[in-house]
Parts: sequence; structure tokens; C-alpha cells
Amino acid sequence: MTLQEYDYARESPSKLAASCLLLALTMKNLGGWTPTLEYYSGYSAQDLHPLVKRLNFLLTYQPHDKLNAVRSKYSHRVFFEVAKVTPMDMLKLEEVLTSC
Repeated sequence: MTLQEYDYARESPSKLAASCLLLALTMKNLGGWTPTLEYYSGYSAQDLHPLVKRLNFLLTYQPHDKLNAVRSKYSHRVFFEVAKVTPMDMLKLEEVLTSC
């Protein structure tokens, strides 16, 4: 999804990937940002919080009238229908991130 948005072009690919992983872990209740993830990524959870919030906002308010190819592709069961996963409520996400 971020490949279609100019706002994310200025982010480093490693920080974007780490933020996506943290958001996915949070959305699926699979734990938080561990010391191992921090060590190997080079990012603390606090470094990623603003970008995680922006990513969740992108998922929450994505336009459904254009650029449907990515959404359609990742709605297929081959890709585990990840495009159909419900984004987190912004307040709940904020609460979870502050507890990390």
C-alpha cells in the first residue's frame, strides 16, 4: 500500500519494514517489539510509533475507488486475505503503543 503513496517515499525501507512488522504484531496480538527485534532492526519501539500510526491511518482511510489492484491481489486466500484484516482503532493502537 505504501508503494502507491508519495508520503512514504521519504521513509527508509528498513524503518518502513520494521513499522509494518510492529503494526502487524499489534493487530494480531502476537506481542510487542522485543529486545531481539530492536537489536536486529536497529529501531526502538518509540522510534517506530509515529510511522506505525500513519500506517494504521493509511489502512483505515484508504480510498476504495482507485488503485484496487493491490487490494484485490492481497484479498485472495493465497495471500491469506491480509487486505481484509480490519485496521486497529486509533485510540486502542495509541494505548497499546504507549504500553510498549
